Amino acid sequence: MAEAEGQIQSPNRTARRGMYVVPSLFTSGSIALGYYIIMQSIRGSVMSNAALASAAFDHAALAIAIAIVFDGLDGRIARMTNTSSAFGKELDSLADVITFGVAPSLLAYLWGVRQLTPSGHPEVEARVMHFGVVVCFLFLISGACRLARFNISVNPQPRNPGRPGRKYFVGMPIPAGAGVLAAVIHFEGGSPIHNVWLSLVWLALVAFTGFLMVSSWRFWSGKEIDMSTRKPGRLLVLLVVVIAIVAEWDQTALLVIALGYLVSGVMARLAYSWERRTRRA
Repeated sequence: MAEAEGQIQSPNRTARRGMYVVPSLFTSGSIALGYYIIMQSIRGSVMSNAALASAAFDHAALAIAIAIVFDGLDGRIARMTNTSSAFGKELDSLADVITFGVAPSLLAYLWGVRQLTPSGHPEVEARVMHFGVVVCFLFLISGACRLARFNISVNPQPRNPGRPGRKYFVGMPIPAGAGVLAAVIHFEGGSPIHNVWLSLVWLALVAFTGFLMVSSWRFWSGKEIDMSTRKPGRLLVLLVVVIAIVAEWDQTALLVIALGYLVSGVMARLAYSWERRTRRA
């Protein structure tokens, strides 16, 4: 009788085990979105209809934005429910490489380089396309290195420390890097780049974003935002306002948010360098 009772699991233990699955579901959703981004990118590159091709690229860019939300939720849910696990962390890292590394790098190349209009200088276009392959791969490897460094670091400190007591990311997170590329593509409505010079500007942005990911500059982490506070009134109002603005002016709002985050890390680094030189002087 005692053995039979021991085999019966209590409802609380079963519910507890079920809670560990919830963060992984969001991570799996992020992987599914990464696969969708890859498929839409390829679809947009082979379509002869310009409108349908732009729509496919735009859907891929929006999927990156949704995946960023999923990526933020899985970690927060795991911390709030105290259901973090080694398996979940490894799965999350693999998901980030696929969804925010492989998929955006392919999208960046097919949208910003592969659709160049033939001109009188085919050798220049060929070189730009080859250069684009290298730059987009560097974006991917930079994101992978950023994830590897994050996984093995214990209390990492940026080269330009911020306010004491606040937590910062060392280098731009890979979801934010992918978000910059997605915001630009969505701002253009998914309409691909056909001009060689614009393509070079695009590749410069991709390369600079990759550099920021492997840099040791500080970026705001948002970890001081406490979603479990007993008085979430102000935070809730701010969240509603941001959602309303993004819903109404999604193309401009997402671009401002993405580039604003990128510029914030650059400005923080420049401000620290200026302050350091002033102290020396």
